[in-house]
Amino acid sequence: MKRSHAVTILGRELSVRSSAPTEKVREIESFVNHRLLQIGSALSSSDAQLVLTLALLNTAEELIDLKSRQGQSGAIDNRIQEIIRKLETA
Repeated sequence: MKRSHAVTILGRELSVRSSAPTEKVREIESFVNHRLLQIGSALSSSDAQLVLTLALLNTAEELIDLKSRQGQSGAIDNRIQEIIRKLETA
């Protein structure tokens, strides 16, 4: 069941609905704020839209890299299982 949670991002309070536990929502809120602060402090501009866009691009890159590694790991697991089956039937 989704519940409403108040989160603050870039000083702006937002109401979000999530089925995640409150602790998880707080963890996500903290992660987002930390990432925005990290990127914002590296820029000479304080343009919130630019900071948000760069943070989104950076986070998307990390997610895609993680998914790619997970897919590679799955392929290796499948190959190992195939070798084990061959060994068992030999």
